[in-house]
Amino acid sequence: MTSIAIRNLKIFFRDKSAIFFSLLSALIIIGLYALFLGDAITKDMKGIDNAEILINNWIMAGILAVTSITTTMGAFGTMVNDRSRKILKDFISSPIKRYELVGGYILSSFIIGVIMTFITLIIAEAYIYINDGELLSLVNTLKVIGLIIISVLSSSAMVFFMVSFFQSQNAFATASTVVGTLIGFLTGIYIPIGTLPEAVQFVVKVFPVSHSGALIRQVMMEDALVTSFAGAPSSYIDKFNLDMGVIYKFGDTTVSFTTSIIILIVTAVVFYILAILNMSRKIK
Repeated sequence: MTSIAIRNLKIFFRDKSAIFFSLLSALIIIGLYALFLGDAITKDMKGIDNAEILINNWIMAGILAVTSITTTMGAFGTMVNDRSRKILKDFISSPIKRYELVGGYILSSFIIGVIMTFITLIIAEAYIYINDGELLSLVNTLKVIGLIIISVLSSSAMVFFMVSFFQSQNAFATASTVVGTLIGFLTGIYIPIGTLPEAVQFVVKVFPVSHSGALIRQVMMEDALVTSFAGAPSSYIDKFNLDMGVIYKFGDTTVSFTTSIIILIVTAVVFYILAILNMSRKIK
């Protein structure tokens, strides 16, 4: 298993284009934010202290959630390539056990997702600090690291299940383009969730990666929220959090921090099982 994972890691990190395209969605979001999204959002926040710092933390938290899924998808490109070039059949006919083969793909995707999202976190913190924000405390940094690991675990499971159906690079490339295009909307980055119709809001709320974004926002925005809304009534703060996708509600029920974590863990377990079953059927 480890030998397959190491081989996949070497292939991914040697391919500069794979690294670039796995980060492309995050780079596009940063570009759009710098060009006009940031100004458009902060203009609607008149009267809020340090609005720019608050939104910087909001957008960077969302980018971490996006990176957790796009980088794992890029990592699974190796598996699709192996299948399309019949390399997977060579592995199957070798002494390598099938669970070791599948486990190697899962492990390498998870490691790549964690590494790339950690790098994105460092860049995000540098951006926030350069723009007059505060670095995360040690406790909150550890929380974000834990959330990144859970987010990557959940994202890689969903991506693995989707990729397990692909037989060609063309199908994979098309799916990557669709995911990269939609992910900014599904995580509530391009348009704050509060401005969306109720039906669309529901779709966003049930999408597991959006819970990754909400969890990371709660931690990264914690200090900025205290500063920006000092003295403000709690109802005003709650409305802001709901509109910006910091917290979610279904009807009158607020989704707790713990509930969102459980959603991500259950998502990981269910989709890994489905993907492994599908892969086992295909590589017989």
